[in-house]
Amino acid sequence: MLFSQRGDVMNENTPGCSSSGRIRPENSALPRFTAAALAVIAAVCVPQVARADEGGVSFWLPGLFGSLAAVPVQPGFSFATFAYNTSVSADRNVTFFKGGRFVIGLDADAPLVASIPSYAFATPVLGGQFTVSMMTIFGRNRVDVDAVLTGPRGNTISGAVGDAVLGFGDLYPTASLKWNHGVHNFMVYGTGDIPVGDYDPNRLSNIGIGHGAIDGGFGYTYLDPTKGHEFSGVAGFTYNFTNPDTQYKNGVDFHFDWGASQFLSKQLLVGLVGYVYQEIGCDSGSGDRVGCFRSRVLGVGPQIGYIVPLNSEWQGYLNLKGYGEFDGQNRPDGWNVWLTFAVSPAAAPPPIDRTSMKIHK
Repeated sequence: MLFSQRGDVMNENTPGCSSSGRIRPENSALPRFTAAALAVIAAVCVPQVARADEGGVSFWLPGLFGSLAAVPVQPGFSFATFAYNTSVSADRNVTFFKGGRFVIGLDADAPLVASIPSYAFATPVLGGQFTVSMMTIFGRNRVDVDAVLTGPRGNTISGAVGDAVLGFGDLYPTASLKWNHGVHNFMVYGTGDIPVGDYDPNRLSNIGIGHGAIDGGFGYTYLDPTKGHEFSGVAGFTYNFTNPDTQYKNGVDFHFDWGASQFLSKQLLVGLVGYVYQEIGCDSGSGDRVGCFRSRVLGVGPQIGYIVPLNSEWQGYLNLKGYGEFDGQNRPDGWNVWLTFAVSPAAAPPPIDRTSMKIHK
């Protein structure tokens, strides 16, 4: 879901920056014609290719949901963790806008680790299984850009720029309801962003996104345990609040994550995963200097999963999946890989039908 590792941009010690990483005023040692040329480039490029979503970063992390997403689980406490790494880029013909800056060209990498404790209640709610969870992340975000123009305060920076940040991200509470009807499974969910993560509006890389958000949607899983066929799809919408530091507000986002798999045994599955991300609303706010631009990206790739029996009470699930992104518009694209491990209560053994048992004397 939910991180700014997908291309939030940054500054550091480079020509035009102070030793602390702060941007120097325009009357620094930078050649004046370079600053003027950069201003012209920004003025020409931004109306056509400005990046939608502030800094090209959305609250939702495409690919968060996958196979078996809507299947109810055993009641009780569970814990999941995943290691996530993405590498995205945008060429020099693409311009980003973030908090008053025009950023030209981008290359980013973000290895992250997420922790997700959850609890599934045994008592049905509206006939379904009610589950709550809280996710947080820790990781590193590194971005290099070709050039940056800072406009509102009169400061200018040019040349290659790059730095990184290491820290914790925001908090992401989630609640869901799941229903099972034979091979059909249904889900509704709600989640959001509590912006307490590592974020600084004067820095171009962040782990937190700097603003709150609310997200909700619905999902479906078809699971035939006799044939081992499975397909899942989860669609949702994100409403973003205004970033109080930059006065920038991302538009409403739509996302659809899907997974299809075939169980080769009771424990092993293989298949495909994919996602569609499309911004359907306009960016706004007094910090939006580029008007209504919408971002989009698609991703698809392979997956393999394995159910790990731990003991009579607990089981594990290991999943490896990867996405190659394409058809990106107004957003950096590239590839990402997920390695997930979850521990949950094991499925209870079927009850014994004692009426059918024969008594031998």
